[in-house]
Amino acid sequence: MTTVPPSPPLRFTGEDTVREGVHSREFRLDADGRSVPGLLWTPEGAHGRRPLVLIGHGASNSKRQDYVLVVAHRLVRRYGFAAAAIDGPVHGDRRTDGVGSGPQVFLGFAQAWMDDPAMTDTMVADWRATLDGLRELPEVGEGPTGFWGLSMGTILGLPLVAAEPRITVAVLGLMGSTGPTRERIVADAPRVTCPVLFLVQWDDELFPRESALELFASLDAPEKRLVANLGSHAAVPDDVFDDTIGFLARRLPWPD
Repeated sequence: MTTVPPSPPLRFTGEDTVREGVHSREFRLDADGRSVPGLLWTPEGAHGRRPLVLIGHGASNSKRQDYVLVVAHRLVRRYGFAAAAIDGPVHGDRRTDGVGSGPQVFLGFAQAWMDDPAMTDTMVADWRATLDGLRELPEVGEGPTGFWGLSMGTILGLPLVAAEPRITVAVLGLMGSTGPTRERIVADAPRVTCPVLFLVQWDDELFPRESALELFASLDAPEKRLVANLGSHAAVPDDVFDDTIGFLARRLPWPD
């Protein structure tokens, strides 16, 4: 009998481009029978261990969201880091209807957030499997790891940061102690013990600032910073993204 070797946990598929020194590659990862779609960004010609930042996108969009690309490219160009993003539940290449972004995707996530009690644990497992697979690559290796995720990126990323000891610094925010998974968020927040930069939009129409400030207060990080700006949920000033990138870079040392 011929034995068929198992599929590798992470395989590169589709997009493979180099632009202004940033190598962007699309990948698929097998995680407990789920096919997890993602993107990896590394410096052109990179080899050897380096810091890695996992980036969580917002609801109604995908791993190709504009600010995800901005954060990833700046981390790679300025600091030589690696960055990776995966599609969230009912988003991006996880969908089969071809709808990449917009109100239909947002409503699909809102429904899943309300109806699927396993959604958070599944996404945490997908992120941890992704981290396992990326650390096997010679151009990433077992270097220090950070997390960056706002809004839905915090809804699903804060539980990851709480559960994953390999993540040693995080950027979170645009979220509060509210919503269908409030109990989970409130329970996980004190388990976040790495340095955190937390963003709040003062006039956030989705997550009132009172609930955001409550969530920030409940984080048990030894170092945590709150950055608040006037404006609605999506009106984060561009220079704040630079601040978040610098916060990560200063706390993710290059491995020996």
